Amino acid sequence: MKAPYLVLRHETRPTERRAPLTPATAADLIRQGLTVTVERSPQRVFPDEEYAAAGCTLVPAGSWPDAPDDAYVLGLKELPRHPDALRHRHIYFGHAYKGQPGAADLLRRFTQGGGALLDLESLVDEHGRRVAAFGYWAGYTGAALAVLRHGGELTDPLTPTTREALEAALKADRKPLRALVIGALGRCGGGAVDALTAAGAEVTRWDVAETANLDVRALLDHDILVNAVLATGPIEPFLTPAALRGPHRLSVVADVTCDVGSPFHALPIYHETTTWQRPARRVDGGLDVIAIDNLPSLLPREATADFAADLAPHLALLGDGAIWRRCLTAFTTAADRHGPHWKGSNA
Repeated sequence: MKAPYLVLRHETRPTERRAPLTPATAADLIRQGLTVTVERSPQRVFPDEEYAAAGCTLVPAGSWPDAPDDAYVLGLKELPRHPDALRHRHIYFGHAYKGQPGAADLLRRFTQGGGALLDLESLVDEHGRRVAAFGYWAGYTGAALAVLRHGGELTDPLTPTTREALEAALKADRKPLRALVIGALGRCGGGAVDALTAAGAEVTRWDVAETANLDVRALLDHDILVNAVLATGPIEPFLTPAALRGPHRLSVVADVTCDVGSPFHALPIYHETTTWQRPARRVDGGLDVIAIDNLPSLLPREATADFAADLAPHLALLGDGAIWRRCLTAFTTAADRHGPHWKGSNA
C-alpha cells in the first residue's frame, strides 16, 4: 500500500498559533514512510525551519488546493472560502455535525468536490472516546480567564502565553471565590479544575449525575461557572435568561464548549462567541460570558505538543484501520442527511 501523503496547512485565522503536528512528530512520521509537506506559516508556534530540519518539504501558505489528489490535508480550524468544491480528504475540526451555522454549506463543498471531511471530533476509539483532543488545555485556559475576569485582571486583547506565566497570575493574592465546573470528570473539566485549584478557589464538581436533576439555585450560588460538557445531542439548558432575573452570586461564565448556534447549546444566555480582542461580553443579568472557540491557542506550545503526541500514531495508520473508517462513516452519514436539502436548493 502506498504511504500517505500529508500536507500540514497554514491556519488562516490570525489568532491560531497551534498545529496538529510538531516538528518532532512530523520527523517520526517521515521515518515511518509518510511524505510530510508543510505550508509556511508566520504565526505557527513552531518555526518553519524546525519542520524543514525534521525532513519536511516546505511550500507556500495556501498551496494545499494544488496538492495531489491522494493527499490528506491536515489542519485545525476552519478552511478558507475558496475553492468552493473540496476534492481532498481534510483532517481538522470541521464543526459540521451538530447543526452549527455554516455546517450544511461545508458538507456541500465536500460532496460537490468529491472530497471528505475526517473530522478530528469523530476520531474515536471503539468506546467512542476521542483519541486526540485539546480539551484539557481548553478547560484550563477557560477557567483561568474566568478567574482573571472575576478579579478584574483580564486585559484585552489576549496574547499567547505559557502555562507557567498563566499559573503565576492565578496564584496572585485574591479574594476567596467559589467555582462550579459542569462536566468535571472529562478532559476539559479536569483542566478547569486544575486551573481553579491553582487559583485557590473552592471548586464544586458536577457531572452526569448532578446535571440529570440540575439545581439551578445551587448553580447560581457560585462566583464562576465553567461549562466543560461535550454534548452529543440536544440537552436541557443549564442556565436561561429567566434564571438570572432574580438575585444571584454568579458573575462570570466560561463556556468552553461554545455550542452556540446549535441545538446542543446548553447556555442560551448568550448567542455569539467572544474573541481574543474582546474576550468577555456582558449579558442580561449582569453576567460576563467568555466563549472563545480556540482557547488552547493561548497556550500554543503546550497544547500542540500534547495533541500532536496523541494524534501522530493514528496518522501513521492513515488509509487503514477501524478508527479512520469510523471517522469517514461519520462524514458520509452527515453528508447523506443533508443531501436532499442541497438538491432542493440547487433546483
